[in-house]
Amino acid sequence: MSTHAHAGAPSGRTAPEQIDNHRLTRHQVSLISMAIVGNVSEFFDMFLIGFIVNLLIKAPGWHLTGLHSGIILAGAGLGTVLGSITWGRLADRLGRKTAFIWCIIVLVVFTAASAFTPTNGWILLAILRTGVGFGVGGLNITSVPYVQEFVPAKQRGLLAGLTSVFIPGGILLGSLVTKYFGDDLGWRGLIAVGCIPIVLLAWTRVVPESPRFYQTHGREAEAREAYAWAMEIPVEQVAALPEIPQETSVSYSVILTRYPRQLLVVALGSFCFILGSFTVQSWGQTLLGQSFKFDGGMVATLFILVSLGDLLGRLGSAWISDRIGRRLTMLGCGVIGGIGALIAALSTRMVGDGGAASSAGTAGWVFFIGILIIMTFGDGAFGILNAFGGEQFPTSARSTGLGLGYGIGAIAKVTGPYLVGALIGGSKPTSADVVFVPFLIFAVLLVLGGVTYMFATETKGASLDDI
Repeated sequence: MSTHAHAGAPSGRTAPEQIDNHRLTRHQVSLISMAIVGNVSEFFDMFLIGFIVNLLIKAPGWHLTGLHSGIILAGAGLGTVLGSITWGRLADRLGRKTAFIWCIIVLVVFTAASAFTPTNGWILLAILRTGVGFGVGGLNITSVPYVQEFVPAKQRGLLAGLTSVFIPGGILLGSLVTKYFGDDLGWRGLIAVGCIPIVLLAWTRVVPESPRFYQTHGREAEAREAYAWAMEIPVEQVAALPEIPQETSVSYSVILTRYPRQLLVVALGSFCFILGSFTVQSWGQTLLGQSFKFDGGMVATLFILVSLGDLLGRLGSAWISDRIGRRLTMLGCGVIGGIGALIAALSTRMVGDGGAASSAGTAGWVFFIGILIIMTFGDGAFGILNAFGGEQFPTSARSTGLGLGYGIGAIAKVTGPYLVGALIGGSKPTSADVVFVPFLIFAVLLVLGGVTYMFATETKGASLDDI
């Protein structure tokens, strides 16, 4: 690995202390950027399938009902649950970088296969979406510890959080693609666009594995090379390596027995925050279009605003967490996000009998304000949520613990979309009434999620070696 010589080595008794006292280098920025692009592809894909379902409901030959749509959208959620748990374990066993690469491969393969789904093949599409979700489920789980183990402690919340901050950029890109190219590409072409993340495989060839992963597996020479790469200094200028036990990754049983409190906080907190935000990502386009009578172009435009709000919310939560602390940040996001869900729920009470276009339109704008608040604050919490979750566990258990906790919490990605689909049932989502009950539930859970993280260990400014 190439490094650039400097006049003197960064100060510090150990390599992590050197990183803490060193400027942020181009190599560190490159690693963070790669993780950002990988995670953006998650929301890009998830938004596209939500819009595609909206198209398929109206497409000839498909005969999609609300229940069918819910099952398709829940498929990706089920895959995410399985993926989060699996990839977290593999990241601790095989390496953060190796697991990240395979997440990309699985995501692209199943996305490409989805583009060839036969007309009315909603069961097959749901199965393939499960495969896509399996790949997607590991992107954030593997990339957060990957970045955390390369960056200064005082900026770790913001810099690791950036891997999640720009995820809403996927919604923005998806909105732009559907708005300007949706009619020309058709639903199959829109799915095929989701294969673009394949280009990340070239990027992964120029970044090393995590130095802390190398150390836990007894590969100290490679760990020193990784630190040198990060700081862009010769290997001989790298200070002593920190004391990290040479051990293989811990098992799920160890997580359950040694870290039950941490696991409960991450699992319950993730579930509460995921349920509402993922359902909005999955069903928001369809509800605005079918239940509140917005045309497709307007829906795409409104979700551009949603993506911008989400991005600002994530950036804000990552930034402020390094100032007021992780716990208070999560509490604030949960409470304000819950207010947004309550507004969305109450919007349905503005629709007159028979769902007149005028009343549905007004209610639709109130509903939009509600989901904008949910995504800015409730989903905005993900700017620090997984980074904070990873910080609850030591190096040898970081990805496994985060993956298991987030994976359990990600059951919400199945529950939320299916709940709305079940309420619609065998018809099409033409009534705004289906919004009321689930969004009341989302309001309660978002507040509960914020409270749950008050029981986590505060990690603002703490060294990873002290966790």
